[in-house]
Amino acid sequence: AIAPTADRVDFLIAGRAQLDELRRAVQPLARKLATRLAARRRRAARGRIDLRRTLRGSLSTGGVPMRPVLRRRRPARPELVLLCDVSGSVAGFANFTMLLVQALHDQFSKVRVFAFVNRVDEVTDLIGRDTAGPEGLGARILSAASVTGWHGSSDYGTSLGEFAERYTDAVGPRSTVFVLGDARTNMSDPNRGALRDVAGRARKVYWLNPERRSLWDTGDSAADTYAEIVEMYECRNAQQLSALIARLLPV
Repeated sequence: AIAPTADRVDFLIAGRAQLDELRRAVQPLARKLATRLAARRRRAARGRIDLRRTLRGSLSTGGVPMRPVLRRRRPARPELVLLCDVSGSVAGFANFTMLLVQALHDQFSKVRVFAFVNRVDEVTDLIGRDTAGPEGLGARILSAASVTGWHGSSDYGTSLGEFAERYTDAVGPRSTVFVLGDARTNMSDPNRGALRDVAGRARKVYWLNPERRSLWDTGDSAADTYAEIVEMYECRNAQQLSALIARLLPV
Protein backbone atom coordinates (compact mmCIF):
# COMPACT_ATOMS: atom_id res chain seq x y z
CA ALA A 1 0.00 0.00 0.00
CA ILE A 2 3.05 2.27 0.30
CA ALA A 3 4.06 4.01 -2.92
CA PRO A 4 7.65 3.16 -3.94
CA THR A 5 10.28 5.87 -3.82
CA ALA A 6 11.28 7.46 -7.13
CA ASP A 7 14.52 5.50 -7.33
CA ARG A 8 12.53 2.23 -7.31
CA VAL A 9 9.96 3.21 -9.95
CA ASP A 10 10.46 1.59 -13.35
CA PHE A 11 11.80 4.08 -15.90
CA LEU A 12 9.25 2.80 -18.42
CA ILE A 13 6.27 3.86 -16.26
CA ALA A 14 7.68 6.87 -14.39
CA GLY A 15 5.45 9.95 -14.47
CA ARG A 16 6.39 13.63 -14.52
CA ALA A 17 6.49 13.94 -10.71
CA GLN A 18 8.80 10.94 -10.39
CA LEU A 19 11.06 12.21 -13.18
CA ASP A 20 11.27 15.57 -11.40
CA GLU A 21 12.25 13.80 -8.19
CA LEU A 22 14.90 11.84 -10.07
CA ARG A 23 16.25 15.05 -11.57
CA ARG A 24 16.76 16.44 -8.07
CA ALA A 25 18.60 13.25 -7.13
CA VAL A 26 21.14 13.47 -10.00
CA GLN A 27 23.76 15.60 -8.24
CA PRO A 28 23.66 13.81 -4.83
CA LEU A 29 23.80 10.45 -6.60
CA ALA A 30 26.69 11.61 -8.79
CA ARG A 31 28.68 12.71 -5.72
CA LYS A 32 28.14 9.33 -4.08
CA LEU A 33 29.20 7.46 -7.21
CA ALA A 34 32.23 9.71 -7.68
CA THR A 35 33.37 8.84 -4.15
CA ARG A 36 33.03 5.13 -4.90
CA LEU A 37 34.91 5.44 -8.19
CA ALA A 38 37.73 7.39 -6.50
CA ALA A 39 38.06 4.65 -3.87
CA ARG A 40 38.17 1.97 -6.57
CA ARG A 41 40.80 3.97 -8.44
CA ARG A 42 42.98 4.22 -5.32
CA ARG A 43 42.75 0.47 -4.76
CA ALA A 44 43.55 -0.25 -8.40
CA ALA A 45 46.61 2.01 -8.28
CA ARG A 46 48.25 -0.10 -5.55
CA GLY A 47 49.32 -2.64 -8.13
CA ARG A 48 50.78 -6.11 -7.68
CA ILE A 49 53.89 -7.30 -5.88
CA ASP A 50 57.16 -6.55 -7.70
CA LEU A 51 58.96 -9.85 -7.04
CA ARG A 52 62.43 -8.69 -8.14
CA ARG A 53 62.45 -5.55 -5.98
CA THR A 54 60.91 -7.45 -3.06
CA LEU A 55 63.68 -10.10 -3.17
CA ARG A 56 66.35 -7.43 -3.52
CA GLY A 57 65.02 -5.65 -0.46
CA SER A 58 64.93 -8.91 1.51
CA LEU A 59 68.76 -9.10 1.44
CA SER A 60 68.87 -6.78 4.43
CA THR A 61 66.69 -9.20 6.44
CA GLY A 62 68.56 -12.40 5.61
CA GLY A 63 66.47 -13.22 2.58
CA VAL A 64 63.12 -12.93 4.40
CA PRO A 65 60.74 -10.66 2.41
CA MET A 66 59.53 -8.55 5.33
CA ARG A 67 58.41 -5.60 3.24
CA PRO A 68 56.68 -6.50 -0.06
CA VAL A 69 57.30 -3.92 -2.77
CA LEU A 70 54.31 -3.14 -4.97
CA ARG A 71 54.54 -2.34 -8.66
CA ARG A 72 52.65 0.94 -8.74
CA ARG A 73 50.10 1.45 -11.48
CA ARG A 74 49.45 4.77 -13.13
CA PRO A 75 46.20 4.13 -14.94
CA ALA A 76 45.02 6.86 -17.28
CA ARG A 77 41.44 7.95 -16.84
CA PRO A 78 39.29 6.00 -19.29
CA GLU A 79 37.04 7.31 -22.02
CA LEU A 80 33.28 6.80 -21.84
CA VAL A 81 30.83 6.57 -24.75
CA LEU A 82 27.04 6.47 -24.39
CA LEU A 83 24.82 5.27 -27.26
CA CYS A 84 21.23 6.00 -26.25
CA ASP A 85 17.83 5.10 -27.68
CA VAL A 86 15.69 8.22 -27.11
CA SER A 87 12.46 6.91 -28.62
CA GLY A 88 9.15 6.36 -26.86
CA SER A 89 9.00 5.13 -23.29
CA VAL A 90 12.73 4.33 -23.05
CA ALA A 91 13.61 8.02 -23.47
CA GLY A 92 13.17 8.77 -19.76
CA PHE A 93 15.69 6.08 -18.87
CA ALA A 94 18.21 7.28 -21.44
CA ASN A 95 17.82 10.95 -20.55
CA PHE A 96 18.26 10.37 -16.81
CA THR A 97 21.37 8.26 -17.44
CA MET A 98 22.83 10.94 -19.70
CA LEU A 99 22.34 13.58 -17.00
CA LEU A 100 23.94 11.33 -14.39
CA VAL A 101 26.97 10.57 -16.55
CA GLN A 102 27.39 14.25 -17.37
CA ALA A 103 27.52 14.95 -13.64
CA LEU A 104 30.32 12.35 -13.43
CA HIS A 105 32.32 13.70 -16.37
CA ASP A 106 35.30 14.69 -14.18
CA GLN A 107 35.93 11.00 -13.52
CA PHE A 108 36.85 10.39 -17.17
CA SER A 109 39.33 11.79 -19.65
CA LYS A 110 36.59 12.09 -22.26
CA VAL A 111 32.82 11.58 -22.41
CA ARG A 112 30.92 11.42 -25.71
CA VAL A 113 27.18 10.91 -25.94
CA PHE A 114 25.21 9.78 -29.00
CA ALA A 115 21.43 9.54 -29.37
CA PHE A 116 19.37 7.64 -31.90
CA VAL A 117 15.89 6.61 -32.93
CA ASN A 118 16.63 5.37 -36.44
CA ARG A 119 19.53 7.73 -37.12
CA VAL A 120 22.51 8.60 -34.90
CA ASP A 121 23.72 12.05 -33.91
CA GLU A 122 26.21 13.24 -31.30
CA VAL A 123 24.53 15.16 -28.46
CA THR A 124 27.48 15.68 -26.11
CA ASP A 125 27.17 19.47 -26.26
CA LEU A 126 23.43 19.33 -25.60
CA ILE A 127 23.95 17.38 -22.38
CA GLY A 128 26.26 20.04 -21.02
CA ARG A 129 23.65 22.80 -21.20
CA ASP A 130 21.15 23.63 -18.48
CA THR A 131 17.98 21.62 -18.96
CA ALA A 132 14.65 21.13 -17.23
CA GLY A 133 15.53 17.58 -16.20
CA PRO A 134 15.14 14.36 -18.18
CA GLU A 135 12.02 15.52 -20.04
CA GLY A 136 13.57 18.87 -20.98
CA LEU A 137 16.70 17.15 -22.20
CA GLY A 138 14.66 14.72 -24.29
CA ALA A 139 12.75 17.54 -25.97
CA ARG A 140 15.97 19.39 -26.73
CA ILE A 141 17.59 16.32 -28.30
CA LEU A 142 14.57 15.55 -30.48
CA SER A 143 14.39 19.15 -31.71
CA ALA A 144 18.10 19.91 -32.15
CA ALA A 145 19.64 16.57 -33.16
CA SER A 146 19.14 14.43 -36.26
CA VAL A 147 17.94 11.21 -34.66
CA THR A 148 15.06 10.30 -36.99
CA GLY A 149 14.77 9.68 -40.72
CA TRP A 150 11.60 9.16 -42.69
CA HIS A 151 9.75 7.53 -39.77
CA GLY A 152 9.71 7.84 -35.97
CA SER A 153 10.14 4.22 -34.91
CA SER A 154 13.36 2.90 -33.41
CA ASP A 155 15.65 0.92 -35.71
CA TYR A 156 18.60 -0.55 -33.85
CA GLY A 157 20.17 -2.21 -36.86
CA THR A 158 20.33 0.95 -38.95
CA SER A 159 21.43 3.06 -35.98
CA LEU A 160 24.20 0.68 -34.94
CA GLY A 161 25.39 0.48 -38.54
CA GLU A 162 25.50 4.26 -38.89
CA PHE A 163 27.33 4.64 -35.58
CA ALA A 164 29.94 2.03 -36.52
CA GLU A 165 30.49 3.67 -39.91
CA ARG A 166 30.35 7.40 -39.10
CA TYR A 167 31.91 7.60 -35.64
CA THR A 168 34.95 5.35 -35.86
CA ASP A 169 36.96 7.99 -33.97
CA ALA A 170 34.66 7.75 -30.93
CA VAL A 171 35.60 4.21 -29.93
CA GLY A 172 39.12 3.01 -29.19
CA PRO A 173 41.03 0.66 -26.88
CA ARG A 174 40.52 3.00 -23.90
CA SER A 175 36.78 3.44 -24.51
CA THR A 176 34.02 1.82 -22.50
CA VAL A 177 30.70 1.91 -24.37
CA PHE A 178 27.27 1.81 -22.75
CA VAL A 179 24.31 1.08 -25.03
CA LEU A 180 20.99 2.18 -23.47
CA GLY A 181 17.76 0.76 -24.87
CA ASP A 182 15.20 -2.03 -24.88
CA ALA A 183 16.59 -3.68 -28.06
CA ARG A 184 13.15 -3.70 -29.72
CA THR A 185 13.88 -3.49 -33.43
CA ASN A 186 10.32 -3.15 -34.82
CA MET A 187 11.01 -6.30 -36.84
CA SER A 188 13.98 -4.74 -38.65
CA ASP A 189 17.40 -6.36 -39.14
CA PRO A 190 19.29 -6.20 -35.78
CA ASN A 191 22.62 -5.84 -37.64
CA ARG A 192 24.72 -8.02 -35.35
CA GLY A 193 27.82 -7.23 -37.39
CA ALA A 194 27.74 -3.54 -36.50
CA LEU A 195 27.58 -4.23 -32.77
CA ARG A 196 30.36 -6.80 -33.11
CA ASP A 197 32.46 -4.18 -34.92
CA VAL A 198 31.99 -1.66 -32.09
CA ALA A 199 32.75 -4.32 -29.47
CA GLY A 200 35.94 -5.27 -31.33
CA ARG A 201 37.25 -1.71 -31.18
CA ALA A 202 36.23 -0.85 -27.60
CA ARG A 203 37.79 -1.75 -24.29
CA LYS A 204 34.39 -2.99 -23.13
CA VAL A 205 30.74 -2.73 -24.22
CA TYR A 206 27.82 -3.01 -21.81
CA TRP A 207 24.12 -2.90 -22.70
CA LEU A 208 21.64 -1.59 -20.11
CA ASN A 209 18.08 -2.72 -20.82
CA PRO A 210 15.17 -1.05 -18.96
CA GLU A 211 12.79 -3.95 -19.63
CA ARG A 212 12.25 -6.89 -17.31
CA ARG A 213 14.48 -9.80 -18.20
CA SER A 214 11.40 -12.00 -18.62
CA LEU A 215 10.37 -9.82 -21.60
CA TRP A 216 13.67 -10.07 -23.43
CA ASP A 217 13.41 -11.77 -26.80
CA THR A 218 9.61 -11.56 -26.85
CA GLY A 219 7.80 -9.96 -29.79
CA ASP A 220 10.20 -7.72 -31.69
CA SER A 221 12.91 -7.78 -29.00
CA ALA A 222 16.41 -8.75 -30.15
CA ALA A 223 17.81 -8.62 -26.62
CA ASP A 224 19.11 -12.18 -26.56
CA THR A 225 20.65 -11.70 -30.00
CA TYR A 226 22.65 -8.69 -28.81
CA ALA A 227 23.41 -10.35 -25.44
CA GLU A 228 25.38 -13.01 -27.34
CA ILE A 229 27.82 -10.27 -28.42
CA VAL A 230 28.00 -7.91 -25.40
CA GLU A 231 27.10 -8.11 -21.72
CA MET A 232 23.47 -7.05 -21.19
CA TYR A 233 22.00 -6.07 -17.82
CA GLU A 234 18.45 -5.43 -16.65
CA CYS A 235 18.29 -1.78 -15.52
CA ARG A 236 14.68 -0.87 -14.71
CA ASN A 237 15.07 1.90 -12.12
CA ALA A 238 17.51 4.41 -10.67
CA GLN A 239 18.51 2.09 -7.85
CA GLN A 240 19.61 -0.61 -10.28
CA LEU A 241 21.27 2.00 -12.48
CA SER A 242 23.42 3.42 -9.68
CA ALA A 243 24.48 -0.08 -8.57
CA LEU A 244 25.45 -1.04 -12.14
CA ILE A 245 27.34 2.18 -12.77
CA ALA A 246 29.28 1.81 -9.52
CA ARG A 247 30.22 -1.75 -10.51
CA LEU A 248 30.75 -1.46 -14.26
CA LEU A 249 32.29 1.97 -14.82
CA PRO A 250 36.02 1.62 -15.53
CA VAL A 251 38.64 3.04 -13.20
